[in-house]
Amino acid sequence: MCLAIPGEVVEVLPDRADLAKVVVSGVRRNINISLLAEDPPAPGEWVLIHVGFALSKVDETEARAVLEFLAGIGQSYSDELDAFEDSHID
Repeated sequence: MCLAIPGEVVEVLPDRADLAKVVVSGVRRNINISLLAEDPPAPGEWVLIHVGFALSKVDETEARAVLEFLAGIGQSYSDELDAFEDSHID
């Protein structure tokens, strides 16, 4: 099962406007934000991430609700977090 997981943007990379550093459950990774070019996320904003791409912005309340739900479904969420932790976009 593939899931979109919420992450908080902590930095837009200064030399790569299409990439942002996000935190998902304590894991920091670069993700591609080019799909949101018309309204790019800023540090402190939350995005839904799937296969290394930010698909949409979400507010913090919705992001936390999704994280709680995902934690409750167990193994699928754990698998998605493992895949996120193993991913690298440079």
